[in-house]
Amino acid sequence: MVVFRACRLPGAEARGTFSRTRQATIATNGQPRPAPPDMMMKCRIRPFWQKRLAASLPTFARPMPTKTLDAASTSKATGATGAAQRLPTLMLAASLSLGSAIALGLARFAYALLLPSMKFDLGWSFAQAGAMNTANALGYLLGALAFPRLARRWSAGALFSGGCVATALLMAGSGLLADTDALLALRVITGVSSAAVFISGGVLAARLASARPHDAGLVLGLYYGGTGWGIVASSVLVPLTIFNVAHGWQYAWFALALACAALAAVAVGAARKIERVHAMASSAAQLHAAADAPRWPRFSLALAGYTLFGVGYIGYMTFIVALLRNAGMSAAVVTCFYLLLGVATVVSARVWSGLLDRMRGGQALAVLNALLAIATLLPALFTQPWVAFVSGVLFGATFLSAVASTTAFVRHNLPASHWAKGISAFTIVFAFGQIVGPMVIGWVSDGAGLARGLVYSALLLAAGAVLAACQKALRLT
Repeated sequence: MVVFRACRLPGAEARGTFSRTRQATIATNGQPRPAPPDMMMKCRIRPFWQKRLAASLPTFARPMPTKTLDAASTSKATGATGAAQRLPTLMLAASLSLGSAIALGLARFAYALLLPSMKFDLGWSFAQAGAMNTANALGYLLGALAFPRLARRWSAGALFSGGCVATALLMAGSGLLADTDALLALRVITGVSSAAVFISGGVLAARLASARPHDAGLVLGLYYGGTGWGIVASSVLVPLTIFNVAHGWQYAWFALALACAALAAVAVGAARKIERVHAMASSAAQLHAAADAPRWPRFSLALAGYTLFGVGYIGYMTFIVALLRNAGMSAAVVTCFYLLLGVATVVSARVWSGLLDRMRGGQALAVLNALLAIATLLPALFTQPWVAFVSGVLFGATFLSAVASTTAFVRHNLPASHWAKGISAFTIVFAFGQIVGPMVIGWVSDGAGLARGLVYSALLLAAGAVLAACQKALRLT
């Protein structure tokens, strides 16, 4: 039997012609007779000419290697899987962030919009008006001090849920009172419940971030940036519900309480899901990690920088609306300013996520404190509305990211078993700064004007930036 095989010859390569050669011939004594040596040589030359022809073709016409196709398809499949896993995590972080909207955006910062009306109606000085936020910060400090002990008895999810419900009820209570002392007492209790929400939410956000280390900065930024939703909600609700009658500001407190209840319904569900899915490590592993926990004095510079952040930023958030109104800006301009500040806070998560992932020491806090100092100084020096808008956007885009930077610092430098203690430590000094801030800035404003008070706030923020910049990372993870 004769078998023929087509073999491409060198001379005929470009013309596409073929020479048909006899690959095997009739077997003799059961053994096939090989083809002549010259024909075999021509057949072996074939791969060489194939390579030359392929190299002469345009890039788009060359055949793609099979390995490249396999790698591309594998990469696409991996990317699709990663995106599918990433979206639920980010959605959980966004839902959980409504807790920070309750604890800070509504329970604390909304008071800045109520301050001018309450000050006029109740005959307060700026120092008395600032004392309301000082009382809230005092409660926040008490809550932060009690949190480690509470966390040993109840889970972070339970503390988060209870704090959300309590804050909504206490906000409604503020609308039922008109006595200064009673309002001060209620603001203290509201601060305690807000601390339970904010700190436990930070612990849950840190757990969620640990599940996706590549998105850790974004997850933390989303949680803390959720405060912006509370600022946006209050900037819409308060002007609509303050009426020009005696104690007309009380209706705004009721509206804010309803907003707290609505946001709590979503945030509590997210907290429970994170609690189920992202449980902490076993107690044995936690005890082992506890032995490696660094001493608190090793990050005293970060704590000091964060204390000055608390003093400086709260002066701005407490008195900026009063400053703009005293400068002759209309209610519409002030509302627009506050709305822009809130929107900038929400979108800040994406802006600073990379910084929070890269900087393991206090450098992230230093950068953000420096930018906040600039944002605080602008409205103190210039009274044009567009300057106020620039200040609001810059301030909103940075101030909650400064809070997120401390949680990122804790994640980078402490074992998981010490996250609650680390976040509590930063929250305690933060609360202390917020206690001092409104009283000191209010006292300065009574004597030298609101603009001078904001200049002092800016200087304190700048000093905090210097201290934070000197903080080194404690350990690499």
